[in-house]
Amino acid sequence: MKRSDERILTTHVGSIMRPQAMLSLANQKIGPPKDPEQYARVLRESVADVVQKQVAAGIDIVNDGEYGKSSWANYVLERVSGFEQRPAEEAPKHWIGRDLERFPEVIAEEFKHMPSTVAKWVCTSAIRYAPGDVQRDIANLKSALVPVKAEGFITAVAPASGVFNGSNEFYANEREYMFALAEALRDEYMEIYKAGFIVQVDDAVLANMYDYLSQQSPRRYREWAELRIAALNHALRDIPEDRVRYHICFGSWHVPHTSDAPLEDIVELILSVRAGAYSLEAANPRHEHEWRVWQKVKLPPGKILIPGVITHHIITVEHPQVVADRIVRYARIVGRENVIAGTDCGFAQTELLQRVHPTVMWAKFQSLAEGARLATAELWGRKP
Repeated sequence: MKRSDERILTTHVGSIMRPQAMLSLANQKIGPPKDPEQYARVLRESVADVVQKQVAAGIDIVNDGEYGKSSWANYVLERVSGFEQRPAEEAPKHWIGRDLERFPEVIAEEFKHMPSTVAKWVCTSAIRYAPGDVQRDIANLKSALVPVKAEGFITAVAPASGVFNGSNEFYANEREYMFALAEALRDEYMEIYKAGFIVQVDDAVLANMYDYLSQQSPRRYREWAELRIAALNHALRDIPEDRVRYHICFGSWHVPHTSDAPLEDIVELILSVRAGAYSLEAANPRHEHEWRVWQKVKLPPGKILIPGVITHHIITVEHPQVVADRIVRYARIVGRENVIAGTDCGFAQTELLQRVHPTVMWAKFQSLAEGARLATAELWGRKP
């Protein structure tokens, strides 16, 4: 994994809004693509294009935009066996926390385009992973990186977030179920690692369950989270830590976020993950102050922080100096070589979702890169 040894490097969380060609296919796709050859071609061309755009925007560590995934988490249901779909039930919202009670009108407006019911997935047999799709994604990103100079990463879901609305009817207990899911996901992690890419593990649900479970008891949340982190570490056991990034966020939806988990309450859990870098929200108004946590909590030697210095939460394009100030603040605390400038979260957690207009997203990426250049000048004493 590259470090900011000579300048502040830039990256992002992963999900990028799909181009129109892919959106058209997504709109007509229920299950496998109707025309697999057309889908494969459009996907391959779209990945090549989005890699070029990331590099042109000034991003150093790039990915495939998650274009080969239908969503950030439940895509895994297309890659594993062992789950059975049951009749739809009311969509769960407990992961939103007490914002649901305090701001019901806001929540209703934010989710008005979401279905009121979702399919229920139940594990009814042994979980097994099929690597075909990830191998396709690997091949597409490898090909796209040939003409550019950039390091590549590929995202994969964590056990805590995989099939987050699923339930278990096959394994003897919750621990066996989580470790079985982790063992299946390990196949995906290993495919990415062996291909020479950084494995980014996405785990939004770990933080999103904090408010709901802590209301039952703080210990209940710790037990729930510790089991899932143990399962994740089990899945990562054969991958060097410096080839793994761990991303955690507090929900990409545009709501007040007053019941988000405080970083100081979960930071020890985050740092217990076997990863070389930790990608965290740090630019949105609810979490920007949490740089202070790192004044008290020491970043372990050799580890990297990837704070979000631009955010998907607002349409405003951050001024490069604001971005630079955020980067410098972290660098002064944990060391400039231990900071990579990133984003709070992705900009399209599912194929059809857009958190901001695509032109705004690319402008934010450019501001991220320019802010990194300004921060480099300040931290290394160079002319910007």
